[in-house]
Amino acid sequence: MTNHLPLVMDWPGLFAWSYSSDVAATKGETPYSAVFEGDFADAAAMAAARASPHGRRVAADVAGYATGGAVVIHYPVQDGTG
Repeated sequence: MTNHLPLVMDWPGLFAWSYSSDVAATKGETPYSAVFEGDFADAAAMAAARASPHGRRVAADVAGYATGGAVVIHYPVQDGTG
């Protein structure tokens, strides 16, 4: 991740991010070794960031540490502070 995180920090349109490489399941084994969450203004901003030349470099770098592949999940976040 020493190469990947600096790439992520310069990702156009990304305004917040977090990650963990200490992933555990509450029961049994997890198929994941790390998790990353990136915040963009909206789905269009995320799509543009992923399609940009820098976004393609970020995606290409995943194979350097996620030898089993990666799962990308898109979801809108709801504010729970109602």
